[in-house]
Amino acid sequence: MGLFASPQARQQDTSALSPVNPAFLAISALGVIYGDIGTSPLYTIKECFSGKHGVAPTPENILGILSMIFWSLLLVVGVKYVVFIMQADNKGEGGIFSLLAMLQGKLKADTKWWAFLTILAAFGAALLYGDGVITPAISVLSAIEGLNMATDAAAHFIVPLTCLVLIILFSFQRYGTAVIGRLFGPVMVVWFLILGVLGVRAILAYPLILTAMNPVHAVNFFAINHVHGIVVLGSVVLCITGGEALYADMGHFGRRPIRLTWYGIVLPGLILNYYGQGALLLHNPDLTSVNPFYALAPKSLLYPLVALATFATIIASQAMISGVYSLTQQAIQLGFIPRMHIIHTSRQTRGQIYMPMVNWMLMIACLTLVLAFQESSRLAGAYGIAVTATMAITSFMYFEVTHIRWKWPLWQSLILLILFLLLDGAFLSANLLKIVDGGWITICIAASILIVMITWRDGRAYLARYYSLMRIPAPVFLKDIAGYNPQRTAGTAVFMSISPDGIPHTLLHHFKHNEALHEQVLILSVLSAETPTVAPEERVRVEDLGLGFYRIKASYGFMETPDIHKILDLVGAKGLPVDIYSTSFYLGRETMSATGTAPMAQWRKKLFIFMSRNAWNATAFFSLPPDRVVELGNQVEL
Repeated sequence: MGLFASPQARQQDTSALSPVNPAFLAISALGVIYGDIGTSPLYTIKECFSGKHGVAPTPENILGILSMIFWSLLLVVGVKYVVFIMQADNKGEGGIFSLLAMLQGKLKADTKWWAFLTILAAFGAALLYGDGVITPAISVLSAIEGLNMATDAAAHFIVPLTCLVLIILFSFQRYGTAVIGRLFGPVMVVWFLILGVLGVRAILAYPLILTAMNPVHAVNFFAINHVHGIVVLGSVVLCITGGEALYADMGHFGRRPIRLTWYGIVLPGLILNYYGQGALLLHNPDLTSVNPFYALAPKSLLYPLVALATFATIIASQAMISGVYSLTQQAIQLGFIPRMHIIHTSRQTRGQIYMPMVNWMLMIACLTLVLAFQESSRLAGAYGIAVTATMAITSFMYFEVTHIRWKWPLWQSLILLILFLLLDGAFLSANLLKIVDGGWITICIAASILIVMITWRDGRAYLARYYSLMRIPAPVFLKDIAGYNPQRTAGTAVFMSISPDGIPHTLLHHFKHNEALHEQVLILSVLSAETPTVAPEERVRVEDLGLGFYRIKASYGFMETPDIHKILDLVGAKGLPVDIYSTSFYLGRETMSATGTAPMAQWRKKLFIFMSRNAWNATAFFSLPPDRVVELGNQVEL
């Protein structure tokens, strides 16, 4: 097998389900995916030379930093992600949880290794959440700070304007990424064209700057600056901070549009602009005291450029917000976090969703950061750690996929892993030095989310074991029913069951107190598949247990949300008609206390109980008709 593709990857790209024009998808992808990395010229060069750990703007340093930026964009984003990592799509979906799901069926028997990979993937996702909080704050703040170059009177309005823009952005999320992509895509086309034009204008005046493409300048930079050069690498990494979001958002648009826009628009625009800023600095090193990006534009165009940059940074924030939605939906289906309200915003393309609770929590966190840090340069210290650590974790998970799932020879997989980790390790090491400058915030956010994920997973596993002890085998129960011959009432009852085996405690509880059963009893288990989606013909399996009892197994991918109406329609198509409005649905509801013997710390038990009480109710999550639902309570000691 070759290094550049897996058998699955060589197949046709099926990540977008609807026959949408590739050009339209490419423009929409610009508006959703490339905003983060596309606005990095606003602050990357500035931080390299005038940040807390910046270097002097000497010709050697300027050429060295531009060389590192060029090769970072080319190798990390253009080769690692666009060529290799994006091949690891789980039926079109990307992201670290997709990599984990691809390994689930292969490694779950190896309990310890699977547990390690699960925690590793959860930590990577938690880090991306931390990055999702910082990206909108630093992007919008850095754009509006451009007003300072036009007038000193703008200083007092920077933070209020940033907060206002963020509030508008998060309020607009409910319309969905399809609408946002249509609105933002054309703006980003203009943005990248302006980036290129501004850069070319400066490069033509000082063409010597193009020699920075020679990697010798990067080597020479480290030879001159030694350890300080590694510290500056923590600022250089700002140019690639959108790479992981690119992979996480892949399911929204597919591989082809993302690759088309990267090589055709994004990469040329970024390189030209970075080199244009470098050309200005070669001519006038004093520009490091301001923002070299805005210095590229004539004074007469400064206000329009600030306005365009503000729109672009709004779009930059969209990339991370969409990625956080996708990660959260996957985490719910994979059992890492409680149920939440998920709204599908597109009937044509899957993967486009809106999550109200996640949206407003992100908004509050972003506003808090802006009010606390006040300046983009102070926020830059907290930026980069999350994304570089997630990139390293993604490299390791990709190694597992290539070797375990795709059966590559070990030496082939190791070559890629070593090459990727050389890049990721260098950037991560440099960013670890920024922990005291604000990076601790990202680590704290990620650690908090990881604790929530692992606590929810462990708590649900304990409940599953608890109820497994209460279940009795179906043949034993049915034999008792045949001998007892209880009264059967007209209609259908659906009993929701976590496990697809045995008789659920809700049915036993109901029969114990009522000593009667419906004529038709369905035991429904909604199971999570290892794939993002499940085909309709494979969605439902019906098993006739006898005596009017049926076991229904409904499978859903980790990018889908269960719907009882569609499940019962598929059940009817298999010869078991069910009228949802004359059916009773029985759900279990636990009342938990932290006084049991579960192997969890007391504070984790209380955290799990709190999350369980505040999870989105099962009636709404499964789209059950509220007036047909019966909840049966049960006391559980954790």
